[in-house]
Amino acid sequence: MVSSPCLGLGSNSCPSVEGIVRSAVEAALQQDIAIAAGLLRIFFHDCFPQRAAAGSEPDASAPGAAADRGDPGPGPRRLRAHRLLRRHHRAGHPRRRLRVRWALLRRVSGPLDSLAPAPSSAVFQLPQATSDASTLIGAFKSRNLSETDLVALSGGGHTIGRAHCSSFSNRFSFTSGDNSSSSAFVKKLAANCSSFPNRQQELDVATPDVFDNNYFVNLQKGQGVLTSDQVLAGDWRTGWIVNGYAGNHWWFYDQFRQSMIKLGNLKNTQQQQGEIRGSCYRPNNTPQSQSTQQTKLLELIHPDPAADYQQ
Repeated sequence: MVSSPCLGLGSNSCPSVEGIVRSAVEAALQQDIAIAAGLLRIFFHDCFPQRAAAGSEPDASAPGAAADRGDPGPGPRRLRAHRLLRRHHRAGHPRRRLRVRWALLRRVSGPLDSLAPAPSSAVFQLPQATSDASTLIGAFKSRNLSETDLVALSGGGHTIGRAHCSSFSNRFSFTSGDNSSSSAFVKKLAANCSSFPNRQQELDVATPDVFDNNYFVNLQKGQGVLTSDQVLAGDWRTGWIVNGYAGNHWWFYDQFRQSMIKLGNLKNTQQQQGEIRGSCYRPNNTPQSQSTQQTKLLELIHPDPAADYQQ
């Protein structure tokens, strides 16, 4: 069994923090399974760009950043996930008036919160919906994550995820290199987006609200929604892994668990530079008046509880 990165964390300042987080997430998922997709997205965006500098989710308000990733910004699932995290940022020390590290809630693994959003150079290192297999493999290997990790994390994040039409509209105009572009499946995607351009498409078209291995079965059928999904089935370096996960869900579950732990344990290149944030969305030295557009939106929806924890 792979040891958890959160084992014993906070045993001195808040010995019950792990139980608080687990109970909060389990209760939230019972009410709205869609929150899981938002939490996984936040986790990945927290860990991947700056190698686990917690609280470093890319600044989507940077010029061109969101558009170039095919990401229109925080959708309803991610906003609900932020609401859950924000609420239990407050619950960590309800009476002791101590700051609770934002990292504990997003990844109960211990690194300090980052001093700034991920820079543009890190944002563009995030895997994109249009990436080919070589680009994906290279991005993950640069962080000591293998092809097995890549396929497991893609499946885990997308078996319950959704995407806006802009994230996969490139598939509608392919004339070569994508045998599924003329299939009934892609034609249906194109028709749905033409009729409802603002719709969110389930990435697992078989069981969109169940965490299972049907995502990989879909890829075998050519029914991957994103280019970055479907290429995993067609590349010799990853195709055998897709087939393995499709045929053995226990292998997928176990590998996803291990890959998530590896992702959470990535070493930040500036690991010693950080702080314990009072606000989940702003470094301590950033006045609220200078917050980015996305930060202002999040703080408007979820008022900042930081003042309750000032010593």
